[in-house]
This record gives sequence, structure tokens and C-alpha cells, in this order.
Amino acid sequence: MRLLVDNIATLAGIDSGATLKKCGAEMARFDTIHDAWMLVEDGIITEFDTAENHPAPERVDIIADARRGTVMPSWCDSHTHIVYADSREREFVDKINGLSYAEIARCGGGILNSARRLHELTEQQLYEQAMERVREVIDKGTGAIEIKSGYGLNTADELKMLRVTARIQQDTRLRVVSTFLGAHAVPPEYAGRQSDYVDLIVNEMIPAVAAEGLADYVDVFCDQGFFTPEETARILEAGLRYGMRGKIHGQELAPSGGVEVAVAHRALSVDHLESMTDGDIDLLCGTGTIPTALPGTSFFLNMPFAPARKMIAAGLPLAIASDYNPGSTPSGDMKFAVSLACIKMRLQPAEALNAATLNGAAAMGVSADYGSIAPGKVANFYITRPIPSIDFIPYAYTTPVVERAFLAGIEQLHTP
Repeated sequence: MRLLVDNIATLAGIDSGATLKKCGAEMARFDTIHDAWMLVEDGIITEFDTAENHPAPERVDIIADARRGTVMPSWCDSHTHIVYADSREREFVDKINGLSYAEIARCGGGILNSARRLHELTEQQLYEQAMERVREVIDKGTGAIEIKSGYGLNTADELKMLRVTARIQQDTRLRVVSTFLGAHAVPPEYAGRQSDYVDLIVNEMIPAVAAEGLADYVDVFCDQGFFTPEETARILEAGLRYGMRGKIHGQELAPSGGVEVAVAHRALSVDHLESMTDGDIDLLCGTGTIPTALPGTSFFLNMPFAPARKMIAAGLPLAIASDYNPGSTPSGDMKFAVSLACIKMRLQPAEALNAATLNGAAAMGVSADYGSIAPGKVANFYITRPIPSIDFIPYAYTTPVVERAFLAGIEQLHTP
């Protein structure tokens, strides 16, 4: 099937397809053409150009009129926890009343609260809840997403979460990357025996996940009060033995060695970085590990924001993700994350858009096929209503702009 997207005021995020990520000063370029069209064949972008080089009508089967809107590559959200049970607004009130994230966790809230609730749900119930969030993020323009486990904290429930993720990948046109995060917290029954829980992850959980082919990556919450760099290294090494490369939660609560262990074990990304040091930035330079900032978390928890300007100045390929989860970021709105990156982290709009598209795809290992408008890439894009410029997207931080969303060249009509 040949689809022509016509009458485009601005076609944005274009490239040749050869660029897999943008680093440092390169991030300030988010290339566009005006008065454009784009041709898609069997879900793949084949060509685009300006109006004077318009393709012959007989070359197409379907025409999508952009109505002078802007066509953007879909968001690539490289850090989410959207498979979870129920909301946690009680903890939201606790935060307003002055309790910290760590204090809530010590009182049985946080990750452990979600784990208890998830244990009580069937796989079907968990899937139905997750699909509501999936439809929401598709409507907001997301086309590729990483989904982490981590609210199971035992083998059966971690597998339940990952099977739901596999169903989402099967039942939607989203590009889904699955990550096993058994090392998200230590369950209460292992209090005082954290090394035994690490043994369980390494000797039982990882082999079970690998046996069903349920995860692309393995992640660890390497931070103060959670898992040590030594425990993290052991889990990452076990994951690699089963073909799962590492991704790290690091430097969120304290300078805890997360960046160092991520670099030492060639993790694809290290995420959060609210407590990142200048030394951490130096460690990341020249490596294949992509720093990923989660501005929604800083906003919701009233925490410092990751030092994005310093990372870009050092030549790093910064990514931005939503961290959609029930406790610290109950939002998968990537447009808002981009706005926060501009407003709070002082990124230029082009830098933030690159961080949330091409570099987000790179932080999932899928930027050869997603993250920009390029010949040969999967046709995941959205059409905005008419807007003055791409800078309007982060500027108008609560204004909905997505008129139509397409995944693999198929319009998503508020359904998977």
C-alpha cells in the first residue's frame, strides 16, 4: 500500500537515515523542509520532497491531507513503567505533606506498594489497565517505547509483567522494547538478606526470563538505599550471559556509582542522573552509554533536574524519556517532558526534540529504524494541527497539537 501525506506545511526531523544518534552541538539541528509531501510504502518511508517535485497521483493508493499541519517523527520514549497495578495518589498527598520519596518507601509505599497491588491482579487485569495507558501515549504521539518490569519482585510476578509487555507488542503497532527490572527494590521478605535476593535474580529470574524470550535488556536500580555497584555489576554480567545488555537507573537519589558501573559494563543507557557529578559526565564521554534525563520525575518529586546543558556541552548524546510510572511520574506525555527539558533544563527546542526522538530511539537500540523522518525508516509519525513553528510544541506546554497519529503508516484511530 502506498500512502501519500500531502499538503504538509513543515516536515520536521528529517535526515538521510545514516545518523543513529546526535551528540553535543549536533543536537541543535532538527532539520525541516516546508510545503512538503511524504510517500510511505508498506509502512516504510520511501521519499519526501517539496511541493514542486510532487509525485504523480497514480503512484499512490491513499492520500492523507495534512491540512497545513506539521509532520513530526513519533516520540521515542526510552524509559517507562506503564505495566503497573492501580494508581498511588495517596502517596501524592503524602509528598505534598512533606514526606520524601525515601521516607514513603521506608513506610511500605513506593515500589513495594505497587508490588503488593500487582500481585493481586491477574495477567488479564494487568493487561487491560496497561492498554489504557498505551492508547493514551499513542494518541499523544508516541511510536516507540521501552517498558520495564520491576513491580513483581518475585519470579512469577516479574514474568507476569513481561508477558503483558509481550502482548502489548503483539497487539499494537508500537515498537516495544522490553526490559527486565527485577532489581527495582528488595522485597520485605528479603529484608536484611539483600544478597540472597540478588542470588534469586541471577540464578532464577534471569534464566526464566531468557527461557521465554521476554526481555531485550536487564536493568538495575543502582542508587542509595537500593542496589550497590557490586550487586549491579553481578546482575548485569548475568544478563549479558543470556543476551540481555544492561540499562541502569543511576544517580537519582545520590552520587551512587551508577554511571561508573554502567560504563564499565557497556550499558546501553544510564537513566535519571538528577545527582550526576562532573566526574560522571567525564566518564560517559567517548563511551556507547547514552545518558537519559527524566524531567517529569524531577518536576513531580520537586528534585533537581539532570545537568542537561553540561552533558550537551561535553558532546554527549542526551536522551529524554517520560518515566511513566504510578509513583514518581504518572504521565506519559512526551510533549510535556520536552517542554520541561526546555524550561527547566534550558535546552533549545531542537535539542529537546532530538533528545525525545532520535536519541530516545538510540537509547532503546532501535534508531536504525525509528526516531526520524528518513527513507527506509518505519513510518511512525504524527500530524499536528497548523502551528507557527516546531518551537511552538514545547512553548505551548499544555496545548494539544497531535491531530492524527500513524504507526507503520497506519492511522491510529484511538485504538491499538
